This record gives sequence, structure tokens and C-alpha cells, in this order.
Amino acid sequence: MKTPLEKVYQRYNAQRLERDTGPKATGGLLERERGELFASWIGTGKKVLDLGCFDGALAHYYLDGNDVTGFDVDSEVLKRCPAGMHTEAHDLNGDWHIGHEAEFDVVVASEVIEHLYYPKQVLEKISTVLKPGGLFVGSVPNAFNLKNRVRLLCARPQATPLGEPTHITQFSYAMVKTLLTGAYADVHIEGVVQQKWKWFSDISPDFGSFILAFRTRKS
Repeated sequence: MKTPLEKVYQRYNAQRLERDTGPKATGGLLERERGELFASWIGTGKKVLDLGCFDGALAHYYLDGNDVTGFDVDSEVLKRCPAGMHTEAHDLNGDWHIGHEAEFDVVVASEVIEHLYYPKQVLEKISTVLKPGGLFVGSVPNAFNLKNRVRLLCARPQATPLGEPTHITQFSYAMVKTLLTGAYADVHIEGVVQQKWKWFSDISPDFGSFILAFRTRKS
């Protein structure tokens, strides 16, 4: 039986698929930029766990040469994942880590943590499934970049991450840094934007980036 949360995300994912791959497709949210960045960080020969993997669109960038397992709450969207990718349906808020202790070289959580009720607890689960020294990479929307701050000041949250009903936690650069530093080592955060805005993001990822990508390791 499908849980209420899975039903919510099946509706959400159906709309997302129409937006990203339908007749009027716009593509995933800076998907190429995130995918290429993560692929460069991950390398090859790794056992990878992709949390909230959706239809495996991002995993396409690092599937070749790696053993990738994807978790998502929506069992239907997992059927769209590419051949060669293992999938399991899990609510990441629950006990999804059972049976996977210290198994993975890399965990990916891209545009996922903001959807979860207790991010700190999920980071603890990620640490459990990672091998010692394992790599944790991911990204979150930068809810408080300069453009979003202006929109919020003008009472226009619908044009910001605050306007996304499935977002539970909103992140700034400082919040991501604090969350990761408390649980992992060698925290690196950089902005992800369209190429024309990269100069601004490089100067100030806090104000200039649309997405905050991070790379860190299990101590």
C-alpha cells in the first residue's frame, strides 16, 4: 500500500516530468551543471548511493564506471531509471539505511535535503552507510541569494524556493556550512549557476549562486 507521502511525490513527480521532459520541456534545474560537477568529484570505480534519485537523470552523469543504487519514495518514478542502475523505494525520513551499513564509497543527495523533516538525522544515516573516508556530495537551493532576498522583501515568495510546497527546510550558505561541519570533515561548498552569472557566484556563492553544491567526507 502506498503511503500518503509517496502519493504526494507521485503527483509532484508527474508534474516535474511534464515540466522537464514533456513537449514544453525546460530541463532539470541546472542538471547538466550539477551532473558534470558531481561526476568530476566522484570519479569511477565507486559504489554510489543516490538519495532521492528521481528517474536517474542526474545519475546518467556518473553511472558509467560506477555501481549506482538509487533510493526514492516514489516507486513509480524509479521504473524510469536507466538500465544498470539498482533502485529501492524508501522514505528517506524512515529507516532506509538498514542493511546498508558502511557499504558505499559515495552518497549523493542533490536537491533532496530541503525536502526532509530532520536533515541532521538524515546526515547521521548517511554517515552510517558510508565507508570510512567515504565521499558525501550534494546540493540544495540557495533560498537566500540576492535575487531571492529581493523577491522576499517584495512579498513574492512564489518565485523563490520558499514558494515550493515540498520544501521543508530553507538553506543559506551559512546554514549548509554549519550543518555539514558538525558531522563531516573537509567541507567544500561552491555555487552552481548559469555560465553568465558564474563570476558573481565565484565572488560570493552566498549571494550569487542559485544552487549550493557541497563535497565532504566521513571522518
